[in-house]
Amino acid sequence: MRAALEICHSAEPAGVRDDDAAGRAETTGDLSTMSRERVLIVDFGSQVTQLIARRVRETGVYSEVVPFQKAEEAFRANPPAAVILSGGPASVPDGDSPRAPQIVFESGLPVLGICYGQMTMAEQLGGTVESGHHREFGRAEVSVKKPSALFDGIWSEGSAYTVWMSHGDRITALPPGFEVKGASENAPFAVIEDEARRFYGLMFHPEVVHTPDGAKLIQNFVHKVAGIPSGWSMGAYRQDAIARIRAQVGKGRVVCGLSGGVDSAVAAVLIHEAIGDQLTCIFVDHGLMRAGEADEVVSLFRGHYNIPLVHVDAADTFLGALEGVTDPEVKRKTIGRLFIEVFEEEARKIGDVGFLAQGTLYPDVIESVSFAGGPSVTIKSHHNVGGLPERMNLKLVEPLRELFKDEVRALGRELGLPEAFVGRHPFPGPGLAIRCPGEITAEKLTALRQADTIYLEEIRKAGLYDTIWQAFAVILPVQTVGVMGDGRTYERVCALRAVTSIDGMTADFYPFDMAFIGRVANRIINEVRGINRVVYDVTSKPPGTIEWE
Repeated sequence: MRAALEICHSAEPAGVRDDDAAGRAETTGDLSTMSRERVLIVDFGSQVTQLIARRVRETGVYSEVVPFQKAEEAFRANPPAAVILSGGPASVPDGDSPRAPQIVFESGLPVLGICYGQMTMAEQLGGTVESGHHREFGRAEVSVKKPSALFDGIWSEGSAYTVWMSHGDRITALPPGFEVKGASENAPFAVIEDEARRFYGLMFHPEVVHTPDGAKLIQNFVHKVAGIPSGWSMGAYRQDAIARIRAQVGKGRVVCGLSGGVDSAVAAVLIHEAIGDQLTCIFVDHGLMRAGEADEVVSLFRGHYNIPLVHVDAADTFLGALEGVTDPEVKRKTIGRLFIEVFEEEARKIGDVGFLAQGTLYPDVIESVSFAGGPSVTIKSHHNVGGLPERMNLKLVEPLRELFKDEVRALGRELGLPEAFVGRHPFPGPGLAIRCPGEITAEKLTALRQADTIYLEEIRKAGLYDTIWQAFAVILPVQTVGVMGDGRTYERVCALRAVTSIDGMTADFYPFDMAFIGRVANRIINEVRGINRVVYDVTSKPPGTIEWE
């Protein structure tokens, strides 16, 4: 995680995911048939709000994120067991800065405010927040002044602990009933508490990994302060999701577009478990998959699960339409348009279809209703089946819309999907098209598949595949001079990319041993015709994106 992303008072743009399934439906606060106590997270626009939700779920408790404008509606529709107020880019002293719904503080429920959330809570309850004081970004030491339920079993009075700060405002006067439980050099009110009302405020970010004990502090809030028992599990989710799918679909027919990725596969297997042959999967093979992937998809769904599957080999159609195209946005939009056209044609052949299944995940849903109405800047278009529900008059079935990526993987294991499939790295919907900057040709795709296969083989041999979030090769639109044997070569450059991440929102490059990079480069240059140079991408996200286009 980069310091610039955890700012409570900054002008940083919202994060944008690299994944191919961008959600369109809104959160409503309706948790359907599943009876569970939840934590409501009020989002003030922090780029790491999703991490709060993840930390809560890691405690075995369900969490839901809603933008602050819709928080009161969600609160009233389905009262939570506790509330967490997120950080955000605004400044509390500004007159038009966002506020938490007053009902949150009048409900008698425990509340945890984080950074901006702490400051708006303090201001709304009668304290004072000011700008212009010493800012605090990055690691800091918080000294524990008094015991707190948040610290129980973690932090001791009189000791200091590392946290991650990112703020430009400061509380200068506490609200009535609050006292200081922890302070840092530049944040005298780093931890505040009103024990009687169970209101807690943290100036630092416990949700990020740079606060080593942060997850434990959130766990204490959830279990010891709010008293919420663990009960959120994939087994329970599976049964509830099946019931919801059956209730929604009834006797209707469902089509699901398979991409070859984990999300659509898990969604399809779950829906098939719920409604059997009422589901038909359509796999549009655009000719831009990795080596052997199309065969794997067909074998898994037709052979292992016996799920009705329409396999459309549309490689010639896609590659023909992409001939001469170099602009990455045009590539994505061309692929998206053709996918919709081919999918729609095949779905109409099935007849009497009422529902479209999609592997929309919770981060997609959160981004689609972010506090500012979505990311402020479009970094790249997402490839999905957007437009199909309206064109074909279909209703959406999105059984994964409450899950994060790692939870989808856990559900896949719960459903019995092979580990090699469940644990595979994310793969973009446009496939290798966006790993071929410049014009796409059959020759470049062949070289790219071979280089990618070698790279992943070596990563697996080194036992690093599960440590890395995503790894892949890229064929660059440049050629360089080389020497092979006694002759001059003028061939392509292959770039290698590997990143670590929690959810794809931010990422750091993986620090391979250079001997590993050298070994991979040697194999690629020797085994892949047309490549004479290999480079390694050491860009983090931001400023880069995970994919190259």
